[in-house]
Amino acid sequence: MKKIVHQAVYDTLADWETGHATAHLRNGSWHREPGAYEIVTVGLTTDPVVSMGGLRITPDLALDQLSPDDSALLILPGAELWDGGHELAPFARKAREFLAAGVPVAAICGATAGLAKEGLLDDRDHTSGAVQYLEAQEGYAGAKRYLDQDAVLDGDLITAGPTEPVAFAREIFRRLDVYRPEVLDAWFRLFGRSDASAFEVLMTA
Repeated sequence: MKKIVHQAVYDTLADWETGHATAHLRNGSWHREPGAYEIVTVGLTTDPVVSMGGLRITPDLALDQLSPDDSALLILPGAELWDGGHELAPFARKAREFLAAGVPVAAICGATAGLAKEGLLDDRDHTSGAVQYLEAQEGYAGAKRYLDQDAVLDGDLITAGPTEPVAFAREIFRRLDVYRPEVLDAWFRLFGRSDASAFEVLMTA
């Protein structure tokens, strides 16, 4: 059976932030287990949403149908709605459920603010666009665990800022053990640093 990775989708989601992760999970090239992953989208409801780039997406299932028992990972992309109120708070509460069950959660950009408000960053190493961004979120008390890095993996939690979709994907792949270490290093050097010497490593993987 394929492992299911769930990606949250909602109006104003930032299209560019999760594409490397979902495309390369689904594609299977260079994987330890080719063809192991399937991407399933999750909305607040199954009503269509429109991304920041204008893509219309119909979620595969509604959030109240999502259980960590059925998932290998929950991905939370950024969106303007994370900064516009509490509409997306149910996704942060679902992230709490996933983490409590030992199922990883990956949050990037504004989604890190949602987790901050939920108190999920207070006792875990994490990053975001800037620590000041998280300090502006009501309920955040995790500045002592903030790391000024491209992406951070701490146990079952992966975080990144809006300019780091490739590093975000790298830490997702690391947590899921998708690639052998030398392949993961080459993947990041190629897609994150445009290092042509990494291509040969991938072609012989």
